[in-house]
Amino acid sequence: MTLFFSLIQIVAIPAISPLFVGIIRKLKARMQSRVGADIFQPYRDLSKLFKKDEIISKDASWITKIAPYIIFTVTVVVGAAVPIVTTIIPSFTPGFSLLPLSDFIVMVYLLALGTFFLALAGMDSGSGFGGFGSSREMMVAALAEGGLFFSLLVASVASGSGHVPSMVVSLQTLPFTSFMPLIVAFLAFFIALLAENNRFPVDNPSTHLELTMIHEAMILEYSGKRLALMEWATANKLVIFIALGANIFFPWGVAASLEGHAILLAFVLFSLKTGALLFSIAFIESTMAKFRVFRVPDLLFTSFVLAVTALCIIITF
Repeated sequence: MTLFFSLIQIVAIPAISPLFVGIIRKLKARMQSRVGADIFQPYRDLSKLFKKDEIISKDASWITKIAPYIIFTVTVVVGAAVPIVTTIIPSFTPGFSLLPLSDFIVMVYLLALGTFFLALAGMDSGSGFGGFGSSREMMVAALAEGGLFFSLLVASVASGSGHVPSMVVSLQTLPFTSFMPLIVAFLAFFIALLAENNRFPVDNPSTHLELTMIHEAMILEYSGKRLALMEWATANKLVIFIALGANIFFPWGVAASLEGHAILLAFVLFSLKTGALLFSIAFIESTMAKFRVFRVPDLLFTSFVLAVTALCIIITF
């Protein structure tokens, strides 16, 4: 049973990530009085890309060729260590467990490693668009890092642990009146989520306008299977952030065992929490315009200030 669950946990995020993207697109379409494609369209898009041929620039080096595999692998590995419906971390043998990867600091910097290779890949082909996309991506990543790290640090201090599953278990027993700093930290985390996942108002995930795209500029030279991996990894990263936000800052209902009724209840609550976050993302993207790049630092500094404020509150009290 444990081995079966471990395999399910590893494939869970790659399996559901295109669905989450499809749900956001469908919600946005409905909010904008459009019908939109069905929620399973991202699966068909990925399938179509995997069947297409690739064209690689003659100026590209080995970085362009291996970056999609590294970025996708990072998201799968981190995703396997993120609690979704239970706090039990996959373990195949006593000597091979994903528990060390469940530390929030390790997660943050593994995701940063993926961002690093994404920026390298954007510059590697020699494209002007890729170059300024990588420059903007590193600016956003550097500014978002503080808000992301300190917001998770608030939950770590409140729970007395740095491992995400232990954080979730401890926070479930925290008195409801003590959740005010966590709510403030969640606001900081949510801003970092939007920035790290190239969503409004920091970036437009569907634009191809030369002067506004960030993420799309870095993958503009990709096609075929490698483009599919890039798009899939982006969806995986979004689900990782949503799962962290839903289960750390709203930890109620996450199962501590593999019993059927506990898993079923956890699945229902996880669906409700993630549904609320997906709706929030779609609402923001339907009601806000993308910020000018020079306004983005102000937003990300707000995330950092909120996280530090929450940390000061929780340390003081």
